[in-house]
Amino acid sequence: MELYNLKPAEGSNKNSKVRLGRGQGSGKGRTSTRGHNGQKSRSGYSKKVGFEGGQMPLQRRVPKFGFRNINRVSYLGINLDTLQEIAENDNKATTIDLAYLVENGYAHKNDRIKILGRGELTAKLDITVNKFTKTAKEAIESKGGSAVELA
Repeated sequence: MELYNLKPAEGSNKNSKVRLGRGQGSGKGRTSTRGHNGQKSRSGYSKKVGFEGGQMPLQRRVPKFGFRNINRVSYLGINLDTLQEIAENDNKATTIDLAYLVENGYAHKNDRIKILGRGELTAKLDITVNKFTKTAKEAIESKGGSAVELA
């Protein structure tokens, strides 16, 4: 037993505000611990998120800006040097697809993948992913591999 894990016995500490508004004799009658008049003393009170006591809230003081295209399709980029690293580390890897990349921690199962052209590729690989850059596709096919785009 240490100081940091000491707790009072189960049931020994009671909530002192259990029976509010049950008469003067209880010591919790009249205002029922809510103080006197004001918003917080009324029944049903709940303040809105970001309420600053009537001051103009931050989310209304700061101007809106920017644009988010709802039709944007985002891709996870994987470069040729990463593919070369995969080929060197895993001698059996001649076919690379989404399942292989997910299994080895390079992507998540719902990612769309685009192969990018950074780095050198010396291995012959058959790659099936969503997109390729022009330079990446040329580099893969120049080594005798195939670059197949998924629909």
